[in-house]
Amino acid sequence: MEKIDIQILDKDLVPQDCIDFVTNPSCGGIDVFIGTVRNQTKGKKVIQLDFEAYVPMAISEMRKIAQRACEQWPIEKISIHHRIGTLAIEGIAVVIAVATPHRKASFDACQFAIDTLKETVPIWKKEFFEDGEVWVAAHP
Repeated sequence: MEKIDIQILDKDLVPQDCIDFVTNPSCGGIDVFIGTVRNQTKGKKVIQLDFEAYVPMAISEMRKIAQRACEQWPIEKISIHHRIGTLAIEGIAVVIAVATPHRKASFDACQFAIDTLKETVPIWKKEFFEDGEVWVAAHP
């Protein structure tokens, strides 16, 4: 039974897919983080985002994050999905789900996963504004 699910997708992310993967009868805690596209950055109106990734390396780095989390917390299962392509406002860019026997570990592991993903995974985004566009780190 696989305990780590890593995916980079060019279609809509479905949080329930991650939840279904991690659900386990031995776990009393499932923590889920869903990162969505907001409608502004630093007071400027955002129209849409475009995510790009160096997919083989991004998947490898995401797997390393999941493995490190599994070493630090009693994780039964972890799922990390990230979207590439164009997303509208409120579109889901990332979903992380973690299942552990107790809630605190699932919260801590989920926060570690998103914070580390933001720092290390080669995913970039282009923000589109009413007056132009700019490439930025995917998760500043």
